[in-house]
Amino acid sequence: MTKRICDHPLPWYLIVSLILLFSSNLAYPRTDKYRLVLNDDPAKTIVIAWNQVSGKAPLVYYGPEDYGLDYKKYPHKHMPDKIIPFKGMKNCFAHLQFLKPATDYFFVIKDEDSISKRFWFRTCAYRNDARLSIVAGGDSRNNRDIRQKANLLAGKLKPNAIMFGGDMVRSGSEEQWQDWFDDWQNTISDSGRMIPLIVARGNHERENAIIYNLFDTSSEDIYYAISFGKDLLRIYTLNTEISIKGDQTDWLRSDLESHRNFTWRMAQYHKPIRPHVLRKYEGETTYKYWAPLFFKYEVKLVVECDAHTVKTTWPVRPEKTRWKLEGFVRDDENGTVFTGEGCWGAPTRPANDPKEWTRAYGEFNQFKWIFIDQDKIEMRTVKVDNAKKVGSNPDDDPFSIPENLDVWNPDTGEIVTIYP
Repeated sequence: MTKRICDHPLPWYLIVSLILLFSSNLAYPRTDKYRLVLNDDPAKTIVIAWNQVSGKAPLVYYGPEDYGLDYKKYPHKHMPDKIIPFKGMKNCFAHLQFLKPATDYFFVIKDEDSISKRFWFRTCAYRNDARLSIVAGGDSRNNRDIRQKANLLAGKLKPNAIMFGGDMVRSGSEEQWQDWFDDWQNTISDSGRMIPLIVARGNHERENAIIYNLFDTSSEDIYYAISFGKDLLRIYTLNTEISIKGDQTDWLRSDLESHRNFTWRMAQYHKPIRPHVLRKYEGETTYKYWAPLFFKYEVKLVVECDAHTVKTTWPVRPEKTRWKLEGFVRDDENGTVFTGEGCWGAPTRPANDPKEWTRAYGEFNQFKWIFIDQDKIEMRTVKVDNAKKVGSNPDDDPFSIPENLDVWNPDTGEIVTIYP
């Protein structure tokens, strides 16, 4: 006689386990590694990116009102414009356009199997009298603990954008990149607010395609520019890992010329022109081709990375005949301030090659916090080691100094102020 299955019922604990497993598969999102990217006007566009772990037909549901997880109430939906399998992830990119300036947008990612948490972002104002807050740094490879702290602190400051100057990971393995994106989730606030990225390529990103495939930059060559606040600020992201002369410099010269009406121009790239670490090579090619353009077109602030140290210069201009000063002289009225050198988790190095025109230098984990308005730029160097003890800025007051923020205060002062 054939026995029925019910004659041998499953143990109760196995039944409970199966129920929990089934329920969890329905409840937990099949998406992760969320990030926002800027590759166009930050007042009117955004790129929402994520890893599609499983599930079909993902859509971003979004709008200016918060409906939580009730995705059907959001007035807009958008399917991914690109899906790029890369580094063990299924990288989805949804390009949202025609957004309203200075507006909060809430969104969820829904596929056939699951729904994400509810996230939100704020578009930038499209006015020249706007004030901007930007975090800038780079070199996050090696030390995940420091990287996670820096990410957490950057998110607490609620900037309009984060400029990241390359060398995210050490060797570029699938595991390292997946860890990096998992750590990036620390920038997301408790309320689900996300901060968009402007990314550059470092030497540890061994080909342009790595940055392009993971961040969907507007240029496959990873040099591009983004305008903020109508014509308040134009940020140039340059690529020191490809040819400096030729197409890249021709593009930079042309774009600077066509945007001379902007109040401010800033730049970021990976390898410094004059690194403040002795073991690093001087950037003679970037000095030859970019430094004169920075001076001619009044690029007032440049953020560099790669050396894993801390520096800020006085405003300087290139003078080829001043070889004893490594080709720069101080020019407080018209010069360019060079800052950064990258300490977002990479092993720090001593700043053992200061210049006569160096304003301050040191060795610690840090990034730059920059305020920009029509009248001036204010820049602070923020130490990140105590990130968990630092308060969080209110969403509507991103220019306040949160409790316990550790701002570096060298002899030359904690605030670097730059005037047009």
